[in-house]
Amino acid sequence: MSEDTERSAEGTDYGEAILTADGIEFGQRDVALLRAIDRTGSVATASAELERSRARALTRIETLEEAFGTLVERTRGGSGGGGSRLTAAAETLLTRYDRLQAALTAAARVPETVLEGTVTDVDGELATAETPVGEVWALRGRAGVGDPVQLRIGADAVTLSATGEASDPNSTSARNRVRGTVTGVDPGETVRTVTVDVEGTTVTALVTAESASRLSLASGREVVVTWKATATRMVPLRSATDD
Repeated sequence: MSEDTERSAEGTDYGEAILTADGIEFGQRDVALLRAIDRTGSVATASAELERSRARALTRIETLEEAFGTLVERTRGGSGGGGSRLTAAAETLLTRYDRLQAALTAAARVPETVLEGTVTDVDGELATAETPVGEVWALRGRAGVGDPVQLRIGADAVTLSATGEASDPNSTSARNRVRGTVTGVDPGETVRTVTVDVEGTTVTALVTAESASRLSLASGREVVVTWKATATRMVPLRSATDD
């Protein structure tokens, strides 16, 4: 295989997992087909169960096998009867898919801070955008200077520090650093969801119970909020003239 990648489905942030090899995509419909074959021991029975034609199922298997290797072993009828079973390669592929889907699902559950701004500078894969909380560095994707953008910051990528102990911004890889005031602490068993007001914008962070206790996090507490540019996704926004 000359190419082997993992991603979420095009047009979604965290939806369907997609594995790609040699330009062939392996997605949820393919997972369903392989698992039905594994369960029933027959391509024909699996196809009927999924309300698909056997011919199309066989064609799809052949297409997948060109990219991912042999996935289904088929035997003709005889004294022991015929049937189909998954190969070790198919089991490995399904395991990879499950892991990627689990990661995407977990990411979808993490709250995000969403900012809007305008790109002011580009430096390779990174860009700076002017936002309501000041300049923010982020992975720029396809955004260019002057583009209106949306910036998304996962709460699990945000770090909170006491104002007196925050490190010098030049001594850390976290380029984004702002001050704010805690407005809420939502308790969990081991993780706290903390909301911080920064210049009228709410930033959300996930911190451990231990860190929340050490920082004495409570409404009114002043903190320093930091996060890495590489943990910030920049998405171009369509303007009215794009329609």
